[in-house]
Amino acid sequence: MAKFKITLNMEFCRSADKSFEAGAKIAAELGYRYIEPMVHTGWELLSEVHYFHSFSMEEDPLLMKEICDRHGLKVSSFSGHSPLMKPEAAVPRLTRAILFADALEAPFVNTDEMVKPDWMSDAFAHETMRYTLTKAAMVAARHRVHLCIEPHGVYTKTADGLLKIVRLMPSPWIGVNWDTGNSYLAGLEDPYDGLEKVRDLVRHVHAKDISMQHGASERGKVTGTPVGCACGEGVVDWERVVRILQPLDREIFLSVECGKIDEAARSLEFLRKTLGSHLVD
Repeated sequence: MAKFKITLNMEFCRSADKSFEAGAKIAAELGYRYIEPMVHTGWELLSEVHYFHSFSMEEDPLLMKEICDRHGLKVSSFSGHSPLMKPEAAVPRLTRAILFADALEAPFVNTDEMVKPDWMSDAFAHETMRYTLTKAAMVAARHRVHLCIEPHGVYTKTADGLLKIVRLMPSPWIGVNWDTGNSYLAGLEDPYDGLEKVRDLVRHVHAKDISMQHGASERGKVTGTPVGCACGEGVVDWERVVRILQPLDREIFLSVECGKIDEAARSLEFLRKTLGSHLVD
């Protein structure tokens, strides 16, 4: 039977213009024990001046560990979102993220297919993604890190489309990061039916709730959204999500994806109550 852990995607502090360390400190003060950092290659201006939480992979990964240790946190997973149809960007970013994950003893790197270029046919797009995933899967296997693809783009807005990408490079190290909010907003299928279809490949979950207002204005018009509302305050049936995942014989992180600090606090309280005895430290 599945056991669940709660982690916090660092997007919770983006609107507050916080640095990585400031966000980590707040996450710990809220009661979180795990975080999901966002990482990037190169040197990003807002991060360098401590107005943004993303962490440069040009830095020493042990620097991130020092920061987390200072605040009593562990890294559950990495937000390494990379354009799978743009291998010149995705291959170095994903492979570096996998190395970071190994160094931080985090078992998951999350991504999606991101934006499809207008000039690329569907067949060309999938062959390009096959190349990207093949390169990334070799590194993931060496480092024993799972690369998890989530519903967020033009191809992954249905469970079948998501499975097609995951299966482009058959590997035990490529799986699914189910995003509860994105699957609802896409609006092409029942999100719980979709979760049932991909369940055996789910390794990680983005716990993203969608407010009634947000759903009414965008459902069926978008393929995803950066963050949602506090868990338990939107349309997602969390007890049903847990029931669907329950047969899996592994630990699964629920990574809270909300946009505000107070929403992160309420999400933690709600998920602790909802998960009950299924929650492990």
